[in-house]
Amino acid sequence: MRYLIYAMLLLTGLLLLFCSRELPGAADEGEYLNLAEGVEYVGMNTCKSCHVNVHATFIHTGMGRSFDRATPEKTDATFDDHAIVCDTASNLYYKPFFRDSAMYVLEFRLEGGDTVHQRLERIDYIVGSGQHTNSHIVDFNGYIYQAPITYYTQEGRWDMAPGFRGDNIRFDRFLTTECITCHNHFPDFVEGSLNKYSKMPTGIECERCHGPGAVHAREKLAGHIVDTSKYIDYTIVTPSDLDRDLQMDLCQRCHLQGIAVLNEGKDFFDFKPGMRLQEVFNVFLPRYTNSHERFIMASQADRLRLSPCYLQSEMTCITCHNPHQSVEATDKGRYNNACLNCHGQQREKACAAPMADRLAEGDDCSGCHMPRSGSIDIPHVNITDHYISRNNIKGKQRQEVPTGNPGFLGLQILTKEKATSLEMAKGYIAMYDKYLQSSVMLDSARYYLDQSSLPIEAKLPTLAHYHFARQDYNALAGLVAGLSPASLFDGWTAYRSGEAFYKLGDFSRALVFYQRATELMPYNLDFQEKLGAAYIQLQQLPQAVQTLEWVLKENPKRPVALSNLGYAYVLQGKFQKAEDFYTQAIALDPDYEQALLNKAAVRLLEKDTEAARKLIERVLKINPENQQALAILGRL
Repeated sequence: MRYLIYAMLLLTGLLLLFCSRELPGAADEGEYLNLAEGVEYVGMNTCKSCHVNVHATFIHTGMGRSFDRATPEKTDATFDDHAIVCDTASNLYYKPFFRDSAMYVLEFRLEGGDTVHQRLERIDYIVGSGQHTNSHIVDFNGYIYQAPITYYTQEGRWDMAPGFRGDNIRFDRFLTTECITCHNHFPDFVEGSLNKYSKMPTGIECERCHGPGAVHAREKLAGHIVDTSKYIDYTIVTPSDLDRDLQMDLCQRCHLQGIAVLNEGKDFFDFKPGMRLQEVFNVFLPRYTNSHERFIMASQADRLRLSPCYLQSEMTCITCHNPHQSVEATDKGRYNNACLNCHGQQREKACAAPMADRLAEGDDCSGCHMPRSGSIDIPHVNITDHYISRNNIKGKQRQEVPTGNPGFLGLQILTKEKATSLEMAKGYIAMYDKYLQSSVMLDSARYYLDQSSLPIEAKLPTLAHYHFARQDYNALAGLVAGLSPASLFDGWTAYRSGEAFYKLGDFSRALVFYQRATELMPYNLDFQEKLGAAYIQLQQLPQAVQTLEWVLKENPKRPVALSNLGYAYVLQGKFQKAEDFYTQAIALDPDYEQALLNKAAVRLLEKDTEAARKLIERVLKINPENQQALAILGRL
């Protein structure tokens, strides 16, 4: 009995010692254990088991409501008779509606009172908390695309999605990891694709700001408690414990919209709280002569960094924001108290507004000096301008800006003090690809490429991208002429090289580069379609059919694959099968000129001149300058 009592006392002492221990070495070294390679994410339900009160408020924030299945409960939209959008540029209408708790968008075209085209797509996800918008996403066998219409909640209206008005790419805007990982928690991404996901979460979760939780959960469940009033718990990142630059990098991971350029070998899943953003990617912003007056939606971090309040203090985003509390539910007193923490002693002198005006606005510092405004990239929304300044005042006329088009001043890197020449070249090419197809961007890229002293091997992908953007296929072909495709480990460089040879008519050389591109990125369906086209040009029809049928098995909503597969069957004399594929392609894209021309050719082969004529006239209505259609019509 005596030994039993001693053993129990000893065990109790060990438990007390063990349960109150600090993690050895971590606190002294300042290294977060959950940033180590291989630490897993545990999911928000695990976090909720201990932090139920925080979870209860977080799920009502903009982040918590950022992404979900398309259900009547998720949507903020109205679906009355006025819920219809007309895109006059493409002559297409869109009608959103719910049927049996599932959301759909009907695309249709009217001519002479008749419906001449209609395409119905089910909406799978709604993105957006409803504070500003609800945008809509379709899922074609795991391949994710944005739908062409958005509901703008502040004005209570449907309209074309941002960027679709005047450039309506319909259901073909693929959503890469850059998009999804800001608007949602981390999905299960299918490697070798651009936009295929095997599992899609429903909203941003705790670990996006705190880092992977496996170490933290394991330690706490084992009873290893850290007194966070005295020490930092290095099993999990608490953003307020980070230094200022790391706090800002965490927030501007998503609230610094611009031109994001990944570092070599990195992807958008690699950033974790507590890291510098520049370790994974850099962000560039174009600066214009009127940039101080015009800003984009997710520019909060940039606008804040320009503010005198930020420059003259140690403030960060969480000085004013509690990420666990919805902005809509936060009393404006919280924001004003943050102002008073610095300006409280000098408030009467600091504010030049008459007291009557101040009282009329509720003496609201933040409401006055952070006025709501529109953004230049998202229509029908009002957002808080995070440029805090004496001169940025609610209701005050902004200073006049020069008339005419603003002058382009250049790209500025925002994630570090100075970019390398190669990083600047990549930034300008990305600017050209994503936003502004101006020769100025490519001229600047060329300048920085020439400035870079790195060996040609290090610059090869960027040089190939540059020549491709210039459509200088001779230069691109010359750049890679002596290379074996197997020596390339970047799928895009292999693809662009294949495109250069294809455009120059060297289909055999194009084929081997396309093959390498699809080896590196097998689920990039654009690459697979080009591979199929090369097989057709080389009369390797069984390989072409196999490749294109695989594409359509992956995603049946691919008009290019359908049209090219039809052409492969024409070359085999299987005209009816070919026409069926052309018809499917046209049903998906009523303005697909090549599919219409190919179908007309089949009708001519079948001696149906009248049907062929109607198809050719339809092409010329879309594009009166189509030379192929004009030639056929002339012969008819």
